[in-house]
Amino acid sequence: MASQSTDADWVARMADEVVAESQARAPGKPVVVASGLSPSGPIHLGNLREVMVPHLVADEIRRRGIACTHILSWDDFDRLRRVPAAIDQSWADHIGRPLTSVPAPPGSAHASWAEHFRAPMETALARMGVEYHGISQTQMYTSGAYVEQVLLAMRERERIDAVLGRYRTRSARPAATARPGASAEEEAAAAEAAEGSGAASEEDGGTGAGYFPYKPYCSVCDRDLTTVTSYDDATTEMSFTCACGHSQTVLLSQHRRGKLVWKVDWPMRWAYEGVIFEPSGVDHQSPGSSFVVGGQLVSEIFGGKQPIGPMYAFVGITGMAKMSSSRGGVPTPGDALEIMEEPVLRWLYSRRRPQQAFSIAFDAELHRLYDEWDAVERKVAGGTASELDSSSYDRAIRTAARELPRTPRPLPYRTLASVADITTGDPEQTLRILSDLDPLHPIASLDEVRPRLDRAQCWVATQLPADQRTRLRETADRDALDALSDAERGALKLLLDGLEGNWSLEGLSQLVYAVPKVQAGLPADAKPTQELKAAQRAFFALVYRLLIGGDTGPRLPTLLLAAGPGRVRALLGG
Repeated sequence: MASQSTDADWVARMADEVVAESQARAPGKPVVVASGLSPSGPIHLGNLREVMVPHLVADEIRRRGIACTHILSWDDFDRLRRVPAAIDQSWADHIGRPLTSVPAPPGSAHASWAEHFRAPMETALARMGVEYHGISQTQMYTSGAYVEQVLLAMRERERIDAVLGRYRTRSARPAATARPGASAEEEAAAAEAAEGSGAASEEDGGTGAGYFPYKPYCSVCDRDLTTVTSYDDATTEMSFTCACGHSQTVLLSQHRRGKLVWKVDWPMRWAYEGVIFEPSGVDHQSPGSSFVVGGQLVSEIFGGKQPIGPMYAFVGITGMAKMSSSRGGVPTPGDALEIMEEPVLRWLYSRRRPQQAFSIAFDAELHRLYDEWDAVERKVAGGTASELDSSSYDRAIRTAARELPRTPRPLPYRTLASVADITTGDPEQTLRILSDLDPLHPIASLDEVRPRLDRAQCWVATQLPADQRTRLRETADRDALDALSDAERGALKLLLDGLEGNWSLEGLSQLVYAVPKVQAGLPADAKPTQELKAAQRAFFALVYRLLIGGDTGPRLPTLLLAAGPGRVRALLGG
């Protein structure tokens, strides 16, 4: 098939490579792309990139009419490594047990730790239109699906050990370089994020009795604090001891409570599933790490081939250090979807190449992000968008299977947030204000501005600090009004005289900027000078002080609409 990519569209370029590679390796078969997530703690927005990169590529392949399967492996047979800070630390008693055997955190409705942290991610992915084939690694190992692969790895343990040995003397991972001005907390968080899930640095199977790539769970304490002491290739008889004091001998051909160590498990699955494409984070691609070693093991041991695997960069949060899922207290895709629409969240991942780091705003930067999104939408509608903007926007709003829901009348997010703040979410007040924004095309129902309105209301309720909330004065500040200068009284009179004739968002915007110009003897449309800008700032601060008791606040035209003409007159002495 001819290439369908362009220089601006990284998704199409990768799809070209993946389709060509799949046709070379497995002609006539569906293309297989893969992701892997460990439900060891909150699955955060950095982890989402592990899913979104292959999703976008798989979706592009499906758009071309080519069958493509996106495998999402839930690494729920991994051990619990540590307990997130937000969870009762008594759960540390379960460290070493498989995630599906650990009870869910206190108060959870789910049956296990793995299910508790997997379920919110599944819900978020469904909302975002991400189609995948989920595979539980607990089910695969305990059902015996990998028995032949496990026995093969044990037979070839000396060859595996030799491959791993080429890297053991190398530095496991370069230390993070200090950043000028970074706090100790920021440096610690960045180092923790670089660690990823922890799987990349787990032990590779070496013991005092030799090398064994299989790690059993103890039948008594159900932890992986075990050491294999002997193994017989002919009979598959394996003996091991556990730190709890238990010793056991089993037939590995029949044993179901254990798994291959990560650096062997991952390449085994590449071969088993026939994976063509799987990206991974920085922690898996440094010298001697799992992706590098796996590339040799998959071919030398399992007879497969390493997937095309671009490295993806970390995702940060505005105002927060980089994220690591096992600590807790980090935003998840579900958290993001409480304050932004699904297409916008998809857009953040579609417009950046995997190697580009980016941040997701939970603070007021989110308003600017929405301004940018709305500008792109207007350009796309007007046919003036760049190639990159057009392709990333299209991948954000729809998949090969369906179009994602969007707000019928997408008013500016910052306006909706200001209205939500001022009205404290009162629906009647909200509808009144929003209808006044454009009197020629009034909003008849709040459904016209949903779900964006709901997201903005949630942002105000959960992200806007209490000391930044807007509250109109109940009564006029008589002392402040009495202390006004003649110039200030004149400016307020010009504003009040123009209220009714300019009662719309656009009209009030023009009015408030025009007052200092007119007062200076200039036409209302005069271009602002530095002196005029200073006069405008002073005038705005005056109005804010009289309306809400502070020098700044939400956009002044929005605040005036929210207050209504009667209350504006009462508070401004008119």
